[in-house]
Amino acid sequence: MGQVYAATERVYQASPERVYEALADYAVTRPKLLPAQYSEYEVRAGGRGAGTQVHWKLQATEKRVRDCLFNVTEPAPLKLVESDANSSMVTTWTVTAAGAGQAKVLVETVWQGAGGIGGFFERTFAPKGLNRIHDEVLARLATEVA
Repeated sequence: MGQVYAATERVYQASPERVYEALADYAVTRPKLLPAQYSEYEVRAGGRGAGTQVHWKLQATEKRVRDCLFNVTEPAPLKLVESDANSSMVTTWTVTAAGAGQAKVLVETVWQGAGGIGGFFERTFAPKGLNRIHDEVLARLATEVA
C-alpha cells in the first residue's frame, strides 16, 4: 500500500475570511460548488465548520464510486479538515492571504492506496482525476465569493 496525494490551488479576489466562510458553509454554499461527480449530498450534523458531518458519493471514474461520510474539524484558523469515516481519505482546505484583498485556497487529499500494480496506477492517475474535480469546485467557488 502507498499513500496517494492530490493537491490543487487557486487565488481569489476576495478576503481570506470571505473565502473561508463560503467553504465552511456545508449547508448552503458547498452544494452549489459540487460538479456532476458528486451525488447524494447530505448534511447529517452541523452545517457550518467544525462538528459538521456530511455525506456524498464521489464518482471518481466511470467504475469507481466512493461512498464518503466526512467529519469536519478546524484544527487551525482558516483550515478545514474532512476525514472520511468510510476510508483513509482526508481532505484539507487551507485558506491564506495572497496579497491585498486576495486569498489562496489549497485543497489537499491523501489516502492509503492499493498495493501492487493496481496501486501504482492509482498513485499515478487518481491524483490527476481528483485534481480536475477539485479544480472545478474551486472554479465554482470563485463565482460564490465574487
